[in-house]
Amino acid sequence: MGHVDVAGVRYELPDGRVLLADVSFRVGDGQKVALVGANGAGKTTLLRIVTGDLVPHEGAVTRSGGLGVMRQFVGQGVVRTGADGDDAEVTDPTVGDLLASVAPERVRAALAAVDRCELALMETDDEPTQMRYATALGELADAGGYEIEVVWDTCAVAALGMPWERARNRLLRTLSGGEQKRLVLEYLLRGPDEVLLLDEPDNYLDVPGKIWLEQRIAASSKTILLVSHDRELLATTATRVVTVELGSAGAGNSVWTHVGGFGSYHDARRDRFERFEELRRRWDEEHAKLKALVHRLRVKSEFNDGMAGAYKAAQTRLSKFEEAGPPTAQPREQQVTMRLRGGRTGKRAVVCEQLGLTGLMDPFDLEVWYGERVAVLGSNGSGKSHFLRLLAGGGTDPDVEHRPVGETPPAPVPHTGRARLGARVRPGWFVQTHEHPELVGRTLTEILHRGDGSPHGRAGMGREQAARVLDRYELAASADQPYESLSGGQQARFQILLLELSGATLLLLDEPTDNLDVASAEALEEGLAAFEGTVLAVTHDRWFARGFDRFLVYGADGTVYESTEPVWDEGRVARAR
Repeated sequence: MGHVDVAGVRYELPDGRVLLADVSFRVGDGQKVALVGANGAGKTTLLRIVTGDLVPHEGAVTRSGGLGVMRQFVGQGVVRTGADGDDAEVTDPTVGDLLASVAPERVRAALAAVDRCELALMETDDEPTQMRYATALGELADAGGYEIEVVWDTCAVAALGMPWERARNRLLRTLSGGEQKRLVLEYLLRGPDEVLLLDEPDNYLDVPGKIWLEQRIAASSKTILLVSHDRELLATTATRVVTVELGSAGAGNSVWTHVGGFGSYHDARRDRFERFEELRRRWDEEHAKLKALVHRLRVKSEFNDGMAGAYKAAQTRLSKFEEAGPPTAQPREQQVTMRLRGGRTGKRAVVCEQLGLTGLMDPFDLEVWYGERVAVLGSNGSGKSHFLRLLAGGGTDPDVEHRPVGETPPAPVPHTGRARLGARVRPGWFVQTHEHPELVGRTLTEILHRGDGSPHGRAGMGREQAARVLDRYELAASADQPYESLSGGQQARFQILLLELSGATLLLLDEPTDNLDVASAEALEEGLAAFEGTVLAVTHDRWFARGFDRFLVYGADGTVYESTEPVWDEGRVARAR
């Protein structure tokens, strides 16, 4: 089997700032360790240090066992080994290129050599070329390439429903993000590598795919270090949790290891911070007592020469106490505060009468009452996002009071039947893709300063007020960055901030937790709990869905119906009716 040991790692960014400081943790043989932390805290950087892609400025990483790596975006940067032995990025990779890129290095090089010899034989079929080809085939056999191709065949059938011979030359861009992830995961969990590093392995997977992944990780004997924000996945798979904790300015981030699973993580973390506070309180009390003692003895020594020795001893004691310093500084805890307000509306917030989206779903009726929390569930491509976009535009024939918040109205959605919004309902839309052309090229401060141009929408604000609200969303450091330069998690938080400021009374959230770290997702849940209005959310986040009252299910057969509990297995949709 294998292990990973990270000892005293320090890493500095190109501008000299310290990102990671004195990071140490161990992933033991067969353990399943989750790496969590705030967006931008350095989790992916830490994984790249473990893989050897980055060299730390201090510290060391030791490993045993073969290493298999799934990067956050598996379809990007696929490489192929060239004749000189160096890897070069492939312009239009195939399925074969993808799986070869995550194979052991010796197998990857042997496959590349075989490909080169086969191309050479097409040009010159002479004895020297045939001998090089035979040598390359022998090296492929010695490297275990044929055994791996048997595994790839099993993976292609499981993930794509076709044998390896048909799948290997298929262009990667013809696969969805979920298919690409599933294919690589199938191989890594079946392959020879004993240590796996998985960066956001659940992204793009639907819920049945996530359940499959949880079961495979839990049953695997491999040593696995994974980065994920899916709390259900963390609760099901992690045997311990390593948190990248935010350090004070300039100090760099460190890590803390919780030796239990995610189920006990929050209680353990709360106890940890309470201990920090208690130790600091005791230190402050002792510091105050020593300073008071020095002050008293100084006053007494002015009138009594016999107290000079006691005064000097107290000074020495205080000096040594201050030199030792306070206990270990408490890590900075991410403080995202979402103050979603809303407002009172009519009793019926949304009414749908024989509403149908052409080619996506059958007509259905729906009434959503003021204050309800409705989760919209179902398979990808079933029409959920189109439904939210229709409501975001005000419905079939929006009144003036139903004008959407924001600077750019949503594109129209062709449909049959009617969708109406209730009295005083103003829709606010969270876009899953984070695409906001009207925000591109503008800094966060500029966006907040200008407002959305609507007399009843988001008002502009000065720089000082903008700095305060950005700070509540942990975005103050990015105030002068353009919107498109933010990370996915930062863009998601900023979208929610705009909804907070917009005056929306109906929140239409399309996969809002996809890119949020754990703390931000929990802050969103707290914000929604205090929101005075109605919420409809499309989600594949099982943990997030627990906070909803009703479940509107878009079935794979085109039907739309309500369920008293979440329905995640798309194969059960028709039967559940």
